[in-house]
Amino acid sequence: MLHIPLLRAGKPYKSLSTVQVKDFRTGEPVAELSQANSGLIRKDFHQSAANKAALDALPVHELLTMCKNAAALFMEADLPLDGETQSPNDFVRLQSATTGMPETLCRKNMEKIRLVLDGMETVLGGLTRGLDLSILDTGWGKQDGRSLSYLVQAQTLGAILPNNSPGVHSLWLPSMPLKVPLVLKPGSQEPWTPYRVIQAFIAAGCPPEAFGFYPTDHSGAAEILLRSGRSMLFGDVSTVKTWEKDRRVQVHGPGWSKVLIAEDQISDWQAYLDVMVDSISVNSGRSCLNASGVWVPSHGREIAEALAERMAQIKARPMTHPEAKLAAFVNPVVAERASALIESGLKQGGAEDLTAKYRDGDRVVTVEGCTFLLPTIIWCESHEHPLASTELLFPFASVVAVPQDKILEKMGSTLVLTALTRDRQFIQRLLAARNVDRLNVGAIPTSKISWDQPHEGNLFEHLYQQRAFQSMIDDR
Repeated sequence: MLHIPLLRAGKPYKSLSTVQVKDFRTGEPVAELSQANSGLIRKDFHQSAANKAALDALPVHELLTMCKNAAALFMEADLPLDGETQSPNDFVRLQSATTGMPETLCRKNMEKIRLVLDGMETVLGGLTRGLDLSILDTGWGKQDGRSLSYLVQAQTLGAILPNNSPGVHSLWLPSMPLKVPLVLKPGSQEPWTPYRVIQAFIAAGCPPEAFGFYPTDHSGAAEILLRSGRSMLFGDVSTVKTWEKDRRVQVHGPGWSKVLIAEDQISDWQAYLDVMVDSISVNSGRSCLNASGVWVPSHGREIAEALAERMAQIKARPMTHPEAKLAAFVNPVVAERASALIESGLKQGGAEDLTAKYRDGDRVVTVEGCTFLLPTIIWCESHEHPLASTELLFPFASVVAVPQDKILEKMGSTLVLTALTRDRQFIQRLLAARNVDRLNVGAIPTSKISWDQPHEGNLFEHLYQQRAFQSMIDDR
């Protein structure tokens, strides 16, 4: 059977403890995944300084070239796995088989990662606001007549990674050219992407010492978060709650992203249907960037009806279908529970599933042994209804009408807000809204990322601190 090893300073290591990675359709194992215990992880952290020194020896411009080379290798090359090689097609097939993502979406997420690696210089330009990156090579320098110095805050960046969407792996990629080694805990169903990214980096010339890959349990994950100077944590509300006040941990939880149509554009809401559909449905609704709410000052019921009709056109298809847009649930019980949660909310009154009229039967469907949740649009009569603030891992959104002067106050925490407005005064209110992280003004889907902008938190600012610095030395 195919084996996925640990990577200890880039070197493969087969553990005595393994778990099976299974094809969710058949239950048959497709690989065994080595497991790291917390003691082994703790021991390997003693090598952090040496691992960082291997990256520090390389100038940023060389690391950026390696990123570009890694982009092509990740997308096109046969890369090492278990003493053999894995082709891009094998990667897509296995990733789809264990995560429930259709192969079409697996390839789109591959392209997203390739794009970030290939455009890493632009990405870092956005994260650093145009910093001369050679300053990171020497620790200090001058730019625009100012002396600048940045102090790295960590010898490693730990990352506790999810299963739900391979595209999120693009968020830790800048760690390499920022010269901070990685310690990754992959999701149990999706070890494929981080492992392949690492192999692409190594094949491009990055020091193997810069990479740790530790499939592990909850105690091992806690060890990574406690011992990494800086880390990223992906998970649901219960997972991230413990760590959300720890400044060393950059938390990536639910997004509760939204589309807002303001009063000055609401009469033209039909023109924005494509934006709303894309915001809700791209990547099968599995991302924190996907809109889980559409907030409007009026016409709410009409908008919900139109959205329901459009969303109902997205059908459940087999994993290999070239037009597949819906991801399957690896565990059918999770789909059933999500559907039951929706039904429980509907029974409270004040909300209606407007997509129900377009379905022949239940929201939960099975196609070729795969369990899906069909897209669901809920009309909520009040923003206080529990379904108005619910986020689920499939194309699900509520539509709610709230007076514009109350809408920002009532919508709550919002990772991405697409605001459809030309009202300058309202735009100023949006810019001042502390409950909005990313702001798109105009017809930009919530799911559309500009890679020269921080996604959720700024990784450069997470890893580096600008220090007060003065120097009388002109030449170095």
